[in-house]
Amino acid sequence: MKNMRIMMMVVVMTFTTITYQFILHHTPAAHAFSGQIIQRGATGSDVIELQARLQYNGYYHGPIDGVYGWSTYWAVKNFQDMFGLEEVDGLVGQKTKDMLATSTKFYSDFVYEQINKGRRFTHYGGVPLDIQSAPTDQEIKRARQIAEQRKIESEKQYKAQANNQQAKQQEQQRQQQAQQKQQQEQQQQQAQQKQQQEQQQQQAQQKQQQEQQQQQTQQKQQQEQQQQQAQQKQQQEQQQQQNQQAKQQEQQQQQSQQNQQQNNKNEQAKQPSQPNKDTNQQQNDSTAVNMPGGFSQNDIQLMANAVYGEARGEPYIGQVAVAAVILNRVNSPTFPNTVSGVIFEPLAFTAVADGQIWLTPNENAKKAVLDAINGFDPTENATYYFNPNTATSSWIWGRPQIKRIGKHIFCK
Repeated sequence: MKNMRIMMMVVVMTFTTITYQFILHHTPAAHAFSGQIIQRGATGSDVIELQARLQYNGYYHGPIDGVYGWSTYWAVKNFQDMFGLEEVDGLVGQKTKDMLATSTKFYSDFVYEQINKGRRFTHYGGVPLDIQSAPTDQEIKRARQIAEQRKIESEKQYKAQANNQQAKQQEQQRQQQAQQKQQQEQQQQQAQQKQQQEQQQQQAQQKQQQEQQQQQTQQKQQQEQQQQQAQQKQQQEQQQQQNQQAKQQEQQQQQSQQNQQQNNKNEQAKQPSQPNKDTNQQQNDSTAVNMPGGFSQNDIQLMANAVYGEARGEPYIGQVAVAAVILNRVNSPTFPNTVSGVIFEPLAFTAVADGQIWLTPNENAKKAVLDAINGFDPTENATYYFNPNTATSSWIWGRPQIKRIGKHIFCK
């Protein structure tokens, strides 16, 4: 009997090993997306593969149902942001698909088999598929922890690669800067040589101009000498003419004395007459007259004030979380059904009590409110939160806690 039991155990172990290897061998390791861009509102096989791959590396924890909703949208944005993609917009294009394909696996046969049979299942990486089919809550929790750890390790590896790539880029930039500096020095040398050549040319031109000026000066001196000689000659000719005129004047004096009396009669003093002129001028003065359209904007602004007053020192996701709590209270029958009613409910928010609600919010607070209105709820439907370092109420400590974001603990 003992030998029979041993033989049965050996047969069972052998069969289990062969079956497990067969499953691993025949299970597809990867699957390719179609060519379409996947965006919020899409459905079908591409969305199933997208959700499965995001769940494989711990970014998505919802059901794999083939419907691109808000949970899938924020998982895609977080993945795009962590892996340094150019556009963090929730649109799954070719770059996002390639990054998912290289960093995850998609066991399509397993996933579609579970969907077709209507089973509850997960697709976390690093966990055997037989455990992921119809798992218990404890198994799901353990699988999620394994996926979260894989996510952290993959992010570390990516950051290390990105740092190495950045170091290479910096080295390339240093080399380029060195080359540019060398080129600049060469250009400066060439510019100096060119400047020296130009200076030499200028000096040669100046020397040529000086020689030309000397020649011009000599020519001018020669011209002045010729002019002086011509003036002297002219003066001599004028003196000769004056002598001849003097002789002629002596001859004419005698005749002029005879006619002097007659000439005196004919000479009369004449006074020029000046016509009268009218100097009056008329001036005409001319003058020119110059004839002569959910939530109202008030709700959004009030929520931004509350987020800024309550969580301006928190990380961005913590600010979105505070806005999400306000919206969760509006939607809850336990609280007022308006934004103003929730915020100004007595003893509800510290910022209202100490007056920080009226501080001017920044753009991050406004953006956090819009993200919360668009469905981003990192608190997972929390309606309370508190700071454990400053909270003194024993009642708030008794609330069921969901998670901690920044300095705040969020509760149901």
